[in-house]
Amino acid sequence: MSGIERYAAPRTLEEAAELLSAGGATVFAGGTDVMPQANAGRLRFQKTLLNIGRIAELRGIGESNGVVRIGALTTITELLESPLVRGRFRALWQSCDHFASDQIRNAATLGGNLCNASPAGDTLVPLLVLDAQVVLAGKPNGTLATRRLPLAGFLTGPGRTLRAAHELLTAVEIALPPAGFDSEYFKFGTRPALDIAAISIGLGAVREGRVLRDVRVAFGAVAPTPVRAPRVEAALEGRIADDAAIEAALEAAADEIHPISDIRASDWYRREMVRNMLQRMLCDVREG
Repeated sequence: MSGIERYAAPRTLEEAAELLSAGGATVFAGGTDVMPQANAGRLRFQKTLLNIGRIAELRGIGESNGVVRIGALTTITELLESPLVRGRFRALWQSCDHFASDQIRNAATLGGNLCNASPAGDTLVPLLVLDAQVVLAGKPNGTLATRRLPLAGFLTGPGRTLRAAHELLTAVEIALPPAGFDSEYFKFGTRPALDIAAISIGLGAVREGRVLRDVRVAFGAVAPTPVRAPRVEAALEGRIADDAAIEAALEAAADEIHPISDIRASDWYRREMVRNMLQRMLCDVREG
């Protein structure tokens, strides 16, 4: 591991923040993103390799006062096995079921998936649908300070976020959705789990009879970051998911996505897949 002069494995958030404030550190947890990127030459290790895997404060899934806190070190397997996640955040649970292999799920952390900030990141799309926010902590002035950002504002581009060099992502917070809210996640790739998404879609809403309320839609792998789709949401909000509403939503989606052509799919193919799969998801909603 060229460039590393020091290895540190703090046991508290305070200690980790102190080490980060000194600068020149590469944060390491599950390693499922860091190691492949380093081996491919896309990541250069800093002088200090900072293993945060022993910090108990960064673990766990719990609910308090209507807000669910998921620690940054929570693994994909732990999310998949959580009754709370499965029962209240179905789209997130489904995304974990399509996340890589069992071995990777056992090591990969939610915080790592968010900080990797891939446009195709599996957990990012459902977390956008769930209006998640990230919690960051650091010691810029010698005192531990935290700040919260909406996930949509945290992601700024492929591999880029608003996490400062002196900060750790400590947790994700999700307000419990309103009664009757349900969500779905769809991922398309050559293989459902082991491949990176060519496109992904998250959809959530409350059904009041046949009318949709609190509609939330997000797309992955069709823009520089995973994105919410406010025009699609507006086309569906307060409406029955009839043919006219679905067509309006599909037209809005075509304007809101900006896919590229790469090794996994062409621009045209991604657009076709978004249209076809969003239509299928909305028809499923209509049929109950």
